[in-house]
Amino acid sequence: MKKYFCEAIGTAVLVLFGCGAAVVSGGIEGVLGVLGIAMAFGLSIVAMAYVIGNVSGCHINPAVSLAMLINKKLTLKEFCLYVVAQVVGALVGTCLLVLILHSCGLDYIETGLGSNGYGAESFLNISALGAVLVEIVLTYVFIYTILGVTSDESKSSVAGIVIGLTLAFVHILGIPLTGTSVNPARSLAPALFLGGNALKQVWVFIVAPLVGSALAALTYKGLNEEK
Repeated sequence: MKKYFCEAIGTAVLVLFGCGAAVVSGGIEGVLGVLGIAMAFGLSIVAMAYVIGNVSGCHINPAVSLAMLINKKLTLKEFCLYVVAQVVGALVGTCLLVLILHSCGLDYIETGLGSNGYGAESFLNISALGAVLVEIVLTYVFIYTILGVTSDESKSSVAGIVIGLTLAFVHILGIPLTGTSVNPARSLAPALFLGGNALKQVWVFIVAPLVGSALAALTYKGLNEEK
């Protein structure tokens, strides 16, 4: 159970600090801006990778776990339990963020909780189709990088930094478009708290990252199967 507990902790940290940075800084036009919010998500991964990576692998993202399942590094049972732990962790992280906002006298519904969206919910008013495309591409790049850097033991000492910086890098492009998901658990939790359009649109940020992950895993497997 240790690895599932670690996955829950890691996902809670990612959601609290990533989404929290977006909310308390005033969003994309706030104090931190796109780069600051992107770095909050990336640094969350770096921190957790070196704390729980040796226990659970620090997936903290169902899309990452799916890639590991496809590449036979997880069993189906392990994959299901990883996803449950990640969703629970994301809900805990969101709940902590709501409590912090409440202590500041802020209405968490009005803050948006760092949720993802398209159309009127997007800073650049991206279409639903555009959001699907963006999330598939961003997740593909993120997952492909993870598979590449974790497959070589000689890179293990820097894997957490590379993965964290890659997450920040995809956020820089994605934040103005969709808010950047690439992680179904990170998207689902805020949407469940907010309801409304956030919940109606969350299917994009569950389906598209999983599609992007599967494509990345299959590509990597096909290009590296002889290694």
